[in-house]
Amino acid sequence: MKLILKKIIHFPLIKIVLGISICLGVLIGIQNLISKPLVNSFIDSKSIGDTIVNYISVIVLLVSYYYLFKVYEKREISELSKTSLKTELFGGFLFGFSVLSLVILTLYLLGYYTVDSISGFSYLLAPFSFLVIAALIEEVFFRLIIYRIIEKWLGTYLALLIIAIIFTVPHLLNDNVTVLSVLLLLTFGFAHSIMYTYTKRLWLPFAFHLGWNFAQPFFGSNLSGTEEQHILNSNFDGPILLIGSAFGIEDSILSIVLLLMVCATFLKLSIKKNKIEKPSYSNVYK
Repeated sequence: MKLILKKIIHFPLIKIVLGISICLGVLIGIQNLISKPLVNSFIDSKSIGDTIVNYISVIVLLVSYYYLFKVYEKREISELSKTSLKTELFGGFLFGFSVLSLVILTLYLLGYYTVDSISGFSYLLAPFSFLVIAALIEEVFFRLIIYRIIEKWLGTYLALLIIAIIFTVPHLLNDNVTVLSVLLLLTFGFAHSIMYTYTKRLWLPFAFHLGWNFAQPFFGSNLSGTEEQHILNSNFDGPILLIGSAFGIEDSILSIVLLLMVCATFLKLSIKKNKIEKPSYSNVYK
């Protein structure tokens, strides 16, 4: 009976469901029952209060993941290792930001992008902290839980295909989704997963994700179909294929091509460094 229960609990799909449910439950519970009431009782400013709550949530999510899987899988949590932490965080953020900056530079040189004014830097408080926790939630759930477990089970190549689809599906509910948006989302899910395969750590895909997302409101673009506060008030005027749709600059064909190049680069590096995992059906319950 104990053996059957162990096999059920450690079956990959069950492990994924439990991992996401427990981490999300802890995050929501502490946020709604502790951090929000406590912070709001001491701080009147909603912007500052939300910023603090979001960064507390970052700590809660990382700690809950760490201890859950340390106990669940009885192993060291190397995916949260401090190895190359600063390099992967700062380098990844600049990398993600730079990819879309190159798209903006190209549009500017073509005369399709102009800046009217600077809106201000209040975005760096609550809105930016929301980007941080949103990117972290997606990377912990999609990369550390779903992709990591499937990769170990079915191998890297099949896991990359599966996670690209799984990552895309919930984002189809975003506003202003187009055919190019779907292609972008599939590529985006693949890119972050192959970055994880190469490093076997959270930091690079998370930081790239954050830098990519931050670049959009920074340059005055919608973010994944949503119109938000911007840092630069700007105009995009040109072919939709190049400037992107109402979904944002990320579904420009230029953004997609650059992201495909990122995918190809990390796939090649992963193969070269023997980071590609083969299916391991015998280790499903370990």
